[in-house]
Amino acid sequence: MSEPRIIPFGRPMIGAEEQAAVARVLAGPQLVHGPAAHDFETRFAARAGVAHAVSVSSCTAGLHLALHVHGIGPGDEVIVPAMTHVATAHAVEYCRARPVFVDVDPTSGNLDLEALEAAIGPNTRAIMVVHFLGLPPDMTRLRAIAKKHDLLVVEDAALALDASYDGVKAGGLGDVASFSFYPTKHMTTSEGGMVTTNDAEIARRVAAMKAFGYDKTLDERTRPGIYDVTALGYNYRMSEAHAAIGLAQLAKLDGFQAARAANFKALSDGLADCAELMVFAPAQGKGRSSHYCLNAMLPRDGGIARDDVVAQLKAKGIGTSVHYPSAVPLFAYYREKYGYRAGQFPVAEWLARATISLPVGPHLEPGDPARIANSLKAAVAVAEAR
Repeated sequence: MSEPRIIPFGRPMIGAEEQAAVARVLAGPQLVHGPAAHDFETRFAARAGVAHAVSVSSCTAGLHLALHVHGIGPGDEVIVPAMTHVATAHAVEYCRARPVFVDVDPTSGNLDLEALEAAIGPNTRAIMVVHFLGLPPDMTRLRAIAKKHDLLVVEDAALALDASYDGVKAGGLGDVASFSFYPTKHMTTSEGGMVTTNDAEIARRVAAMKAFGYDKTLDERTRPGIYDVTALGYNYRMSEAHAAIGLAQLAKLDGFQAARAANFKALSDGLADCAELMVFAPAQGKGRSSHYCLNAMLPRDGGIARDDVVAQLKAKGIGTSVHYPSAVPLFAYYREKYGYRAGQFPVAEWLARATISLPVGPHLEPGDPARIANSLKAAVAVAEAR
């Protein structure tokens, strides 16, 4: 009997177009600060519906710069969801500010807006808004809270490419945003990120800070090699090769996104009759998801062991992930530094121990969503019976 075909959680969809684009860059004279990055920024801004986009080396770098250019620093506090990738909080730490963690909503995984307002204090300067698995929260209410307290709104849009709220796409819902092009995201540059904003001054400052704090870009220098450095900047540039991959991926993105939406619906429909599993709705209020993956949550009582379910899926050739393995404040670094303890973030802690993230990407073949759904339901039944 042959082994089942492996369905990985994610896989970059790289083809001849990307390979040719990189080859053209490598055959040319310029590997950084070139036309590919500029073109990628222009086209990405148009896709996101924003005025400005600045390419960077990673989403994490973009989040750091978004805070840095607003002067976030020692003594400042920044609201961070307790359930997110650790990079969201690390960006605050890079600025030597303090992340203040807030629990999340049990129906979406997004910031609990009641708890958010209660966590705002005299030193709060910004809110890190994570569109959890690609679904924006109630941005009308969140922006009202931010305006009331004069707070910066930074979107962590790592999983939210093409997500929207009230018809406005992620990347233009806050003051500044950062996207990820990690290999398993909606599109990839192999590694990289993009900062978006509708504020020209923010874009200018991010562009300067990603390149050491130079006062002139390569094109702006009237004398080759002559520039001034006006601030402590970073080396957060995106290379021409990475940008070339991004341009090729943008051309394929409509197809990628259509496949994700269809696979998500098929998988969600296939799990609908399993009472033991909870799946967040991909459309809530005015928010529309980017369908990064499908999180299936096991019951809060812990009666079904996730490890047992995942092991059975692995044996059947189905890859999974977890978004995310811990409430961020309970990772050792944050727990030891700030004294957080188990029980302070009950929803985030439930998601961390009960989530099984399932693939919906364009690498799935016809019939894969049904195979995943049937295998998961069978695995849950076996684990529940133990």
